[in-house]
Amino acid sequence: MRKMIASIGGIGLAVALSQFPEYAQQYTQRLGGAVDELAGIVAEFDRAAAEGGLDRTQALQRFEQSSDSFLAGRGDAMATTLSRYNQLSQTLTRIEGASALERLQYLPDFMDSDIGARTLEAFKPAVPVTLEGFAYAGGGLVAGYGLFSGLLGLLGLPLRRRHRIRPTRY
Repeated sequence: MRKMIASIGGIGLAVALSQFPEYAQQYTQRLGGAVDELAGIVAEFDRAAAEGGLDRTQALQRFEQSSDSFLAGRGDAMATTLSRYNQLSQTLTRIEGASALERLQYLPDFMDSDIGARTLEAFKPAVPVTLEGFAYAGGGLVAGYGLFSGLLGLLGLPLRRRHRIRPTRY
């Protein structure tokens, strides 16, 4: 019974982990789209600043120093956009250059962002036909079997009969 439950757990984790490469690919596509969109906004801001004889920092300072609350608010929004663009660009570069195992280590980053949440909402499972998908499935099978087997073993400890050691008589 224990082996059967552990096998089912192993297969379940294998199926779940085999989906990670597809999720990572969909996440990377969405992230790339967000970076591309923000790049256009940043380029337009930089172009407008250059036409006014300013660099990016000077343009943001001009917004900041404005007594007009609307302009100051627009400056804050642009500073947030620039910060987000830098953050997402760095994340995209890190993910695109990562190995399959490194991408798994970045899983908390995937789940912690609004892009990750939207990717998960729209995620469509796929059959893993890549070497990476099979590797994740195999790792999930081994890890799931070991995890469930270990948990069942721990849960069963109080139910095991203890064998008394009988002294030997000579």
